[in-house]
Amino acid sequence: MFRRILSLLVLVWLLGFVWFAVVPPKPVGEAQADAAVVLTGGEGRIDRGLEVLAEKWSPALLVSGVDRDVRPREFEVEYEISPRLMKCCITLGFESFDTRSNALESSRWLARNKFRTVRLITSDWHMRRAALEFEMAKPEGVIVIRDAVPTHPSLKTLILEYHKLIVRQLSWLWDA
Repeated sequence: MFRRILSLLVLVWLLGFVWFAVVPPKPVGEAQADAAVVLTGGEGRIDRGLEVLAEKWSPALLVSGVDRDVRPREFEVEYEISPRLMKCCITLGFESFDTRSNALESSRWLARNKFRTVRLITSDWHMRRAALEFEMAKPEGVIVIRDAVPTHPSLKTLILEYHKLIVRQLSWLWDA
């Protein structure tokens, strides 16, 4: 009996991992939102957030998880952002250090600015867990639009993120 249960668990894990690795979330396209939130930590994420602003798919951008040593002027220079755009439309978030704190920092920003729709921008392999954290932390009534940045993650990254997602889902179910 124990072998059957173990075999079933391994099969469920394997099928889930195949789904996780082979069918990643995609970019959302031209969907409009009141705000966009970029989670730092992966290639192409900030560039996608700046594209969203440039294309006017969102008028406001929070970059969550910026290193505390980074100054706004350094950010402007690094990403070739005009001071006007930086002042009107981009907020740098220095409070968060992981995905859960990204969601909490973003939730406070969304509530403070009374945004009703948010475009969540992160890497494709990170999107499922980030979206789960956002759904749990967001202000009531806010709609989260998932905008995944395509990447080519290593097998190690995929396995680690898959396990983080499972643990987070289980802890969410446990707490519910």
